[in-house]
Amino acid sequence: MPIIGPAAIAPAAPQQHKQPSRKGKKAWRKNVDVTEIQLGLEEVRDEITKGGIIAEKDSADLFTLDTAGDVAIPKKYLKGAITLKADEIIAQRSAVPAVSMRKRPGEGTTDGIIGPKRQRTSYVSHKELLRLQKIADGRQDQALVEVTEASYDPWDVARDEAEAKQDPRFSFLEKSKKKVAPKTLKHKPISLAASGKDIPAVKKPEGGYSYNPVYTDYEERLIAEGEKELAAEEKRQRIAAAEQLKLDAATKSAAEAEAAEARADLSEWEEDSAWEGFESGNEDVRLNAKRPERKTQVQRNKIKRRKEAERQAKMAADIKKKNEQTAQLKKIRKALDEKDQARAAALIVAEDSDPSDGDDLELRRRKLGKIALPERDLELVLPDELQESLRLLKPEGNLLKDRYRNLLVRGKVESRRPISFAKKRKVKATEKWTHKDFMLH
Repeated sequence: MPIIGPAAIAPAAPQQHKQPSRKGKKAWRKNVDVTEIQLGLEEVRDEITKGGIIAEKDSADLFTLDTAGDVAIPKKYLKGAITLKADEIIAQRSAVPAVSMRKRPGEGTTDGIIGPKRQRTSYVSHKELLRLQKIADGRQDQALVEVTEASYDPWDVARDEAEAKQDPRFSFLEKSKKKVAPKTLKHKPISLAASGKDIPAVKKPEGGYSYNPVYTDYEERLIAEGEKELAAEEKRQRIAAAEQLKLDAATKSAAEAEAAEARADLSEWEEDSAWEGFESGNEDVRLNAKRPERKTQVQRNKIKRRKEAERQAKMAADIKKKNEQTAQLKKIRKALDEKDQARAAALIVAEDSDPSDGDDLELRRRKLGKIALPERDLELVLPDELQESLRLLKPEGNLLKDRYRNLLVRGKVESRRPISFAKKRKVKATEKWTHKDFMLH
């Protein structure tokens, strides 16, 4: 009985993958490799059966845009928390182990000595618990403290009038005076800048103040600060030279005075005094002189009238001089007011034309208060101190000092002298002699 087997596969075309030459006519179509063409045709047939050739279709028919995303991906990978990229980098690169949260075994060991008991701060006493329960139930006996904002006005006229009503029992006392706010309380603070312009609270620094400045700005500022220091040093040298000249002149005059005293002492011993005889002759003349007679009443009245006339004339001259000074003072006051108005108008015009703020580099002569203003710090980095890296940068300056000086320059605070050592109260220690308080029985 014959064996039934699978159907025979169609034999493939003869193939010759390595054909040395195709120069002859017989070799043109003999044993040509058509495997690639057959595979391409099969793929085309499959695409046609599945809906059409892919290369001939549009992109809209082949692809779709997913705007919602897959819901299962965040649940699978993120698990409810989004990990930042910075945390991922730190977790990958950090070589420091995490801090252990477990309790160390050595903390429970002691040296055997029982220390004093400490009161637990988290413990609520029974009394406090009862008080809280009363508050919760609305049975609080004492009223709760209500925190309100401060509403006290020291210049309240109505309150002062109410307080001014005095009890008739104390009518003999002096009546209390009303509190009057000073006029300067509503005045605008006067800027201490030489130009008179307002100085800003926080001024924007220029390019030369930067830690990494432009060369031209830095050079200009360095030259300006150097000229200031040279002028200050020349002034100091002039003052020192003047003091030295004054000291030399005083030394020279003291030496000349000592020499003159020495010469005078020698002349007193060498020369004879000729004034003694002259004085003795005058004594005789004085003894023989006629004494003045006693004035009569007519003469006394005449002298009295003359003195009264002189007093009246002097008083009239004083009154006339005072009136002239008052008139002159009014003229001076009027001239000063006109000058101030002209200055204020010029300042307003200058502010309109130049909107820039005032500068505290040059201040006016008249300061607020008797104490001089603190000197401004020299905010300048020398060329050899300039750094090329921010890691090597050393910040300079003090914000507290700058803010305090800014308040002084803007005219908001009066300059005061710092008190390094405050005066302490005097305490006198005494010893009670209680051992003497005894009684004999």
